[in-house]
Amino acid sequence: MPPISPLLLEDLAAVVGPMGMLTAPGDLPAYTADWRGAHRGRAAAVVRPASTAEVAEVVRRCHLAGVAVVPQGGNTGLCGGATPDETGDQVVLQLGRLRRIRDVDPVEDTITVEAGAVLRDVQASAAAVGRLFPLSLGSEGSCTIGGNLATNAGGTAVLRYGMVRDLALGLEVVLPDGRIWDGLRPLRKDNAGYDLKQLFIGAEGTLGVITAAVLRLVPATPRRVTAWVALPDVDAAVAVLGVLREHGGSNVTAWELMSHEALSMVLATASQARNPLAAPHPWYGLVELAGPDGAVGLTAELEAALSEAFARDLLLDAVVAGSPAQRAALWSLREGISEAQNLHGPSLKHDVTVPIRRLPAFVAATASALDDALPGVRLVTYGHVGDGNLHFNLSLPPGLDPAAFLGHSGRLSKVVYDAVAAAGGSISAEHGIGTAKRAIAATYLDPVELELMRAVKRALDPRGLMNPGKVVLPG
Repeated sequence: MPPISPLLLEDLAAVVGPMGMLTAPGDLPAYTADWRGAHRGRAAAVVRPASTAEVAEVVRRCHLAGVAVVPQGGNTGLCGGATPDETGDQVVLQLGRLRRIRDVDPVEDTITVEAGAVLRDVQASAAAVGRLFPLSLGSEGSCTIGGNLATNAGGTAVLRYGMVRDLALGLEVVLPDGRIWDGLRPLRKDNAGYDLKQLFIGAEGTLGVITAAVLRLVPATPRRVTAWVALPDVDAAVAVLGVLREHGGSNVTAWELMSHEALSMVLATASQARNPLAAPHPWYGLVELAGPDGAVGLTAELEAALSEAFARDLLLDAVVAGSPAQRAALWSLREGISEAQNLHGPSLKHDVTVPIRRLPAFVAATASALDDALPGVRLVTYGHVGDGNLHFNLSLPPGLDPAAFLGHSGRLSKVVYDAVAAAGGSISAEHGIGTAKRAIAATYLDPVELELMRAVKRALDPRGLMNPGKVVLPG
């Protein structure tokens, strides 16, 4: 791609104004690396438009000049999908100034928001009218709706509410040539042709720039009962899921799983963290049932489920949160794992999913194969039992040099992804592909599937200027 011209930079600055343009070398690093520092690049400029019209004009001018655009939201991704390459000839399109809540409609049960709106602010706007926007992530204080949609974020409530694509009713998108597609419709039923919004959800900005969305709201569930439990193995975790569904039905909102190694890292690094149970155990689970303010029976449902699980020897111990503070403390143990692992040195992260019934065999076989490949490698395993998504992360064995550990990354990741493929799973459950997994995708995805993706990319972005090098490699 051609080097970016000073004239184009002047044109872009005229579009977005002095507050919307960053070119000074000292201002760019915060936007050219991901939050973990695992993916780094360079950019000619960071452009921060304040409206959809400005986004469209920036994209149009870059398209005419043949300059690539890298959309970026809260920059909390884990796969390099919002990081520019190393050429320094790309423009980062930072959407943080598009943060308006355009409309909240308790009759339609919808909220219309711009792409730069922070997830926590969207949740708060829904709560203000007695509704719930159920997407919940550990990064919800900084991640943005545009990024959530671009990566099809999941989170802890997928068991009950689905991925973010299940919560999106309509989109507004700037296409690669700068045209605006206005698909901001709050309709539950719309069979007038292809469901175009689904092309852009999960596409990581490679097909266009999501600038706004109409999202589905659900009844608020302020009444919550939460328990932390100890499990002997992953087989028990899968069996407990059935028990929870039997007693809690649709009230079961979360069923999270954590290994002993994962919890140990949190306890070692977070000063306020405490093990809720008296003794260590191989595995832990976090379960939550939720309902409206007047809901009765949630506690009875949870207690009945725990009682049956104990009777069937599926649980080793349990504690039920007795206050909001105790609930928050339990959730902080689950949500603190990723940051805690980062503090323990380099890690290899694998966000994978397999059919729920195959989780136990997958975990056992993969753990054994990894120990054969690198004895002593630490498995930091945690995730969402209810949707089959595990973060099967690896940390270096005690005493091993970090560089030497990273030298094993290709071999260790192949062990994990081979096991995922054998179990009929996916190499990416909720973090996307970005640059981190694009070569892996070319290896493990079906060739017909890959060609369909490339065909869509060619049709919508024939010049390859929208977030190039992400998701799929050219065929």
